[in-house]
Formats: sequence, structure tokens, C-alpha cells
Amino acid sequence: MIELLLAASLAAGTPDPGDGYLYKTLLLRAAPGALLEVIDLYVERMSVLDAAGEARPFMIRHSNGDQWDLLLLYPMGGFADYYAPERIARRERAAQAVGTSEADFQQELDRRVAWREEVFVMGPALDVVRGAFEHASYYHVEMFIALPGKRAKLLEERQMENAYLKGIGRPQTLIFTRVAGAAWDLYTLGCYRDIKHWAASADVPEEQRESAALAAGFEGADRIGTYMRTLIQWHRDTLGTALH
Repeated sequence: MIELLLAASLAAGTPDPGDGYLYKTLLLRAAPGALLEVIDLYVERMSVLDAAGEARPFMIRHSNGDQWDLLLLYPMGGFADYYAPERIARRERAAQAVGTSEADFQQELDRRVAWREEVFVMGPALDVVRGAFEHASYYHVEMFIALPGKRAKLLEERQMENAYLKGIGRPQTLIFTRVAGAAWDLYTLGCYRDIKHWAASADVPEEQRESAALAAGFEGADRIGTYMRTLIQWHRDTLGTALH
């Protein structure tokens, strides 16, 4: 039903959001004892996406941090393209071929999911995101709600922090900004080989950290976090592992 409503809205002239690549972020918390069943449902559903010619979602399983169990990042491209009538029909045909409609699939999920949240975001090109995930098995997700009027500054701060990370030889984060859905203004996703790779920033010499922070526009390496906190109402940190 939501696909039909969005398609009708787009047909009426609703524009796509700006430049960039559109993704849907789905956060799920399973009912007690049902997490493995939820994972199995999504793994089985991948064949439908394949048959429809849709990209599979990138999936992260919570390890430590926020309340969700799973993060699924669905490549969409753009609203008009994703909800075009012919593309909707292709997904419906693929679902019918396996004998489980999208409505039936959602019913199976509903019996096993205690909480869910969706946010549509603009992010890096699909090949950039795919490349980051291909070489990673450990992730750091930071989700933010900005103070009123500070959303642009928060995005700028995230970009400054990426410049800092580049300066100390660390992987830069993927930045995703809200278009519609849940309240998060933006989130960043750091992709790492493993937990040791994520924690390796502690080994960067102090002088290098300080120099990189100043070059990125911060007042110092010890002021990065405090500056970020002048721009936000709150944020959530989550560590997670790859789910293939």
C-alpha cells in the first residue's frame, strides 16, 4: 500500500530530494527470542530482491549500544525511480513467483518484531558504500538529532571530522542525511576490518592528532567531541558486526 501511495504522490509531481543517492534505513528490534527467526526471514527474502533486479540491503547486527538489533540499508537511487510503476510491478512479480507476497512477508515479520524505525537518507554513491562494506566486518554507527538551526553546521562538523580522520590515516565515515521518516537528522557509518581496526586510533601519536585536528578546522584534538556537542540535542552510538 505504501508503494502505491508514494507512486501516486510522485506521479502528481513530488520532486526527488536533491542530488545524491537515496537509501532507506530500517532499524529493527526483535521480539524476545525471535532475533534469529527475523534474520532467517530476511536472508530467505534476498532471492526475491535478486529476481526483481533490486540491490540487496547492507545489513549490520547490533553488538553494543542503542536498542536496535538490526540495521538494514536499502539502496533505492531515487524516489521516482524506486516507486516507478514498472519497478513496483517487477518486485510484485518476483514475490508472487516464490509464493509469498510483500504483505505476507511483512505479516511474518510483525509477529517477530517488537519495534521498528525507518529513515530515508541521501548518502554516497552506491559503489562507494558497496566498496566500504566489502572490506569491513565491524561497524560504528553514530546517529544525531541537531539543535534547531544547527543541522547544516552538524553536517559540516561531520565533514571536518572526516578530514581529521584522513589526516591521521584512519578510515573516513560514510555520511547519510535525512530526507524523510524518523527524527534523525543524519548518521555516520564507520567501516572497519574488525574491532582491533576500529580501536587502532588510540595508537596515533598525539602530535599527529593535534596537527590533523587543527588542519581540519577544530581548535584541537581534544575539542572535537566538545564542539560536536554544541550542535546536537542527542546522539546514539552503536557498534555492530557484518551480517551476510
